Amino acid sequence: MDLVIRDVRVIDGTGGASCRADVGITDGRITAIRSETGTPAGTGGPRLTGTRVLDAAGLALSPGFIDMHAHSDLALLRDPDHSAKAAQGVTLEVIGQDGLSYAPVDDATLAQVRQTITGWNGGAPGDTGVDFDWRTVGEYLDRLDHGFGGEGIAVNAAYLIPQGTVRMYAVGWDDRPATEAELARMRRLVAESMEQGAVGMSSGLTYTPGMYADDAELTELCRVVARYDGYYCPHHRSYGAGALQAYEEMVTLTRQAGCALHLAHATMNFGVNEGRAPELLALLDKALDAGADISLDTYPYTPGCTTLVAMLPSWASEGGPDAILGRLRDDATAERIRHHLEVIGSDGCHGVPIEWDTIEISGVSAAPDLADHVGRTVAESARLRHETPWVTARRLLIEDRLGPTILQHVGHEENVRQIMRHRVHTGGSDGILQGAKPHPRAYGTFPRYLGRYARELGILTLEECVAHLTSRPAARLRLPDRGLVREGYRADLVLFDPDTVAAGSTFEAPRTPPTGIPHVLIDGRFVIEDGRRTDVLAGRSVRRTG
Repeated sequence: MDLVIRDVRVIDGTGGASCRADVGITDGRITAIRSETGTPAGTGGPRLTGTRVLDAAGLALSPGFIDMHAHSDLALLRDPDHSAKAAQGVTLEVIGQDGLSYAPVDDATLAQVRQTITGWNGGAPGDTGVDFDWRTVGEYLDRLDHGFGGEGIAVNAAYLIPQGTVRMYAVGWDDRPATEAELARMRRLVAESMEQGAVGMSSGLTYTPGMYADDAELTELCRVVARYDGYYCPHHRSYGAGALQAYEEMVTLTRQAGCALHLAHATMNFGVNEGRAPELLALLDKALDAGADISLDTYPYTPGCTTLVAMLPSWASEGGPDAILGRLRDDATAERIRHHLEVIGSDGCHGVPIEWDTIEISGVSAAPDLADHVGRTVAESARLRHETPWVTARRLLIEDRLGPTILQHVGHEENVRQIMRHRVHTGGSDGILQGAKPHPRAYGTFPRYLGRYARELGILTLEECVAHLTSRPAARLRLPDRGLVREGYRADLVLFDPDTVAAGSTFEAPRTPPTGIPHVLIDGRFVIEDGRRTDVLAGRSVRRTG
């Protein structure tokens, strides 16, 4: 054997009891599990031997963590280190989230989407950090496989077809129903992308232009996804005033389409939803008991994170980035936008009037002279400048060309805890890596689950927590050989100290690495060794099969 991990506490990902065992790895796969007692996790017999033996006494061994909601679409191509995720024990990320990403596109669509989500990923037009030499999903996945110098990328990645990008490509930025010809083109783009390896489709139904699609259009696209045994992953139409109705809409839509459903960052935010997690869970349980195929992901924090431009009403975004900027520069139109934000409650802000003291600027993209706003709420920045919050927000959007990212402090801890206990829950960081002061979830989600919510608070047992982060997402992704510590499975593995594992990242210091995760392996190769990032690039695209 190439490697034997000796005397380790095996937490195998099933949620069952752990056991102490030796684990052998050969050619990137787990080839033997030998426990002293011959428990179900491994056979009894003499100790394993190998070319290298790692004494892991005091450590736990689990499958690699699967980040079901990641925004590393460009980070994987521009940052070979990518310790933000590798150091957490993440061995697979699901990208292409929230309906907006970089394939499938034509030249015009690519330029628009780069501008639209520069706050999520960087990569605005003019940014030379990545060579955008792909147009189809298959070409993008090939690009991931070649990674840096043909060696690969830091961690594995699976891809969701971004429905908003598909609509941008086929329809444009108009707020109207698609024509029959446009719908046929979207169906064809989705089918081709699934055939090229996508695992499903995402939407961002509070983001333009994806939110302009009605339920009939979404159902037709989900029927295509279902033909390929993929799943639909919507950021649905409201996490605020209409949250429960929005969840129910997605459940009904996917059942009509015969498509599996995975609810992205399934939170109940804003004051109107405090204490209402049981209502969401009851809705899901009713559907599950009736035979629906549903899963969800959450991050273990209360604040959300997105872009400032996402808060605008959808009518203000029709036509794309240049049209948005034009409306913001026009005083009369800007006043209409302010009224919708502050009085009516825009659909971009989930139907809730915006509270500027909850909106913290976490980063700016193109205007470094605006950096003194970072770390302050819009209300605080406005007070310092003796102006109204809308004047401050409007200027930020114009001068940074829609680039500012924000933290939105609107969550409720008890809702977070109740949802993470649910039987179909998985972990997702929703990690935006851009900005001077990003959300700490990008660097801390998985160790925070293990340290704070399992060890310290006992919301989940350690074995249950590992199952939420490994085998459950692997099952959703239909991966036949990942997500468990089992003979024949890929050696995507994490070794951590159950007594010390913890997130180091905080809102004050969001890029601080975690503690208690000394080793991470992908395909049996150390990407983290003795707590340090190696130069190994073992990650590849993980494509739909069958």
